[in-house]
Amino acid sequence: MAVERGAGVFWRWWAAGTASLVGSAVGGVALPLTALTVLDASAFQMGLIAAASYVAWLVIGLPAGVLVQRLPLRGAQVGADLARAVAVASVPLAWWSGWLTVAQLVVVALVVSFANVLFDVANATFLPAIVGRDQLHARNSLTSATHAAAQLSGPSLGGLAVQAFGAVPAVLVDAVSYLFSAVLLGSLPARRVDTPDRWPPLRSMIGEGWRYVTRHPVMGPTMWSATAVNFVCGAQLAVYPLYLVRELHAPAALVGLLLAVEGVGSLLGAALTPWFTRRWGTARSVLVACLVAVAGAALVPVGGGWAAFLAFAAGNVVFAGGVVVLSVTTRTYRQTASPPELLSRVMATVRFVSWGAIPVGGLAAGALAGAAGARSTLFAFAVASVLAPLALLLSPVRGLRDLADLRVGEPAERQRVPTG
Repeated sequence: MAVERGAGVFWRWWAAGTASLVGSAVGGVALPLTALTVLDASAFQMGLIAAASYVAWLVIGLPAGVLVQRLPLRGAQVGADLARAVAVASVPLAWWSGWLTVAQLVVVALVVSFANVLFDVANATFLPAIVGRDQLHARNSLTSATHAAAQLSGPSLGGLAVQAFGAVPAVLVDAVSYLFSAVLLGSLPARRVDTPDRWPPLRSMIGEGWRYVTRHPVMGPTMWSATAVNFVCGAQLAVYPLYLVRELHAPAALVGLLLAVEGVGSLLGAALTPWFTRRWGTARSVLVACLVAVAGAALVPVGGGWAAFLAFAAGNVVFAGGVVVLSVTTRTYRQTASPPELLSRVMATVRFVSWGAIPVGGLAAGALAGAAGARSTLFAFAVASVLAPLALLLSPVRGLRDLADLRVGEPAERQRVPTG
C-alpha cells in the first residue's frame, strides 16, 4: 500500500477525525439523554442502546479487515461518514414528526456502529501509510490527545446544548460533524495498491489474520487485556447516565461536565505516554496502566452527595488515563510489528475481540443495573477490570521491559533482555 505523504495530508486527515470526534462526543451525551428524558427509557433499554453502538464489531469486525484491504480506502471512509450523518439526522426528523421511539434510537445506534467499524479499521490502516515509522508513536499520541480533548469539550458542550435547546436538537451537531469529515476525507489522495488478479477466499484471509494475532506472544495477551478493559467500558457507557441521572439526580449540564472529565484523564494519558514508555519501557507501562485503570474503576461509584460527584470525576480521570496509555502503546506496537500485508486484518482482529466486548458489557450492565442498581453494577464491573492486568501477568509480557524485546520465533530462553 502507498499513499502520498506530507504534513498537509496528515493534518487534513487529523482535522476530519477531530470534527467527527467532537460531534460524536456531543451526540454521546444527547442520544442517551434523549432516551432518558424524552422517551423515559428503562435501564435495560439504555443497555440495549449502548450495546447497539458497538455490536457491529461482533458481526463484521473480522471481515472488516479484508474489506478495507480490498475497497478504495478513501471511498470507504467517506461512505461511512455519509451513512452516519443520515442515520443521526433521522432522530430529530422523527421527533419533530412525533414518531421517535426507543426502537429507532437502537436502529440509529446500529447503523452508526456498522459504519464505525469500516471507518475505524480504515483510519488505523491509513495512518501508517501517511506517517513515517519514526513519527508513528508521536502521531498516535497526538490522535489520542485529540480524542481526549474532544471527550473533554464535547460532553460539556453536549450537556449545555441539551440544557439550552433540548436533547433531540443537540443530536444535529453530530450529523453536521460527519458531513464535514466526509468533505475533508474526500480531498485526501487515493490509496495506490497492487491488486492481485484473484483475491484469496475471504475466510482464509480472515483466518490468517486471526491466527497471527492470537498466536502472537505479545499481541495476543495485550488484546485480551484490552478486551477486559473494554468490557468494563461498555458497562460504563450503559450505566453512567443512569447512575448520574437516576441515583445522583444530576442536572443535564452537570451530567455533561462529569462525563467530560474522562477527557482530562485521556489527555493526561496521551501526553504522558511517550515519557512513560521511554522511562519505564512499553511493556512495564501497559502493565502499570492496567493497574491504574482498576483503581479508577473502583473509585467511580464511591460516596454520596457532592462526595459522589467528586469520586465519579476522579475515578473517571484515573480510569481513562490508564486506558489511553494501554491503547496508544499497544496500537503503536501493532502498527510497527505487523507485516504490512496483514496490518488491516491485525487491526480488525484486535478490535473485533476487544471492541466486541463493549456491547456485551453494555447488555450485561443494563440487565444487572435493572435488578441491583447502577452503583452496585459499577462496583461489580470494577472487580471485573482486574482481568486486564491479570492477562498480562500470566503472559511473557510480564518479564519484558519493552514489548518489542520479545522477538517472535526465538526460543524462550533467548528472549530475556537486560532491563537495567
